[in-house]
Amino acid sequence: MIVFGHRGASIELPENTLESFARALELGVDVIETDVHVTADDHVVIHHDASSQRMGCDPRLVRERSLEDLRRLNVGFGFRDRAGRGIVDRSFRIPTLSEALEAFPTARFNIDIKPAVGAVHRVVHTVRSYGAEDRTLLTSFYDANVRAVRALGYRGETGLSRGEVLLALALPRFAPKFSRPKGQRIQLPPMLGRLRLASSRVITKLKSLGYAVDFWVVNDPIQVTALFDAGADGVMTDDPASVVPARRR
Repeated sequence: MIVFGHRGASIELPENTLESFARALELGVDVIETDVHVTADDHVVIHHDASSQRMGCDPRLVRERSLEDLRRLNVGFGFRDRAGRGIVDRSFRIPTLSEALEAFPTARFNIDIKPAVGAVHRVVHTVRSYGAEDRTLLTSFYDANVRAVRALGYRGETGLSRGEVLLALALPRFAPKFSRPKGQRIQLPPMLGRLRLASSRVITKLKSLGYAVDFWVVNDPIQVTALFDAGADGVMTDDPASVVPARRR
């Protein structure tokens, strides 16, 4: 049973910052879940949105800006705590993937690669340069990104893309191996439209196809316990302080 810190401990500290990652690990998460983009000067940076509007009050796209330019942003701007209050500290900055891998040399990462020309090559190169393939799962909503990761001979785990997830959900329980999407982990929302995915029936079927099954984003400890009881392998959460103890029950 694995708990992923969704963008770190993002209910307590600004998401996708080194401070948020450190707090999540302190609270006992097993894996840091995060997102990466590539800057105009080819640096891999940790950031979720295509622009910095939400977290940094700047509407420009990450891919159009240099690392030096992005460093000037206070990405604590968009943070709100449990009570909806902002944060006074202006020191929160966008880190690079290299900085995160170096800062947490034994931590496991789950990295969602956002679309950009050459992004996959740069991410794989960075992970390999830190000898971190064995502790880093690479995934993406985008089919082309995931295919490119695997085509590079990536040794670590890969997740299923959006199209692969839909195919896996449609496959019968005993579908031949050649028909199953490649990858080790399938990561799902509890609901897909009106279809309830957070059920023992769906989880059992997907596990029979050979996948570990994770759910995002779950912050309710009662729901977390129910998911693990139903056979889920992992949950992604903004709130490790509440969810990690639920995993241990």
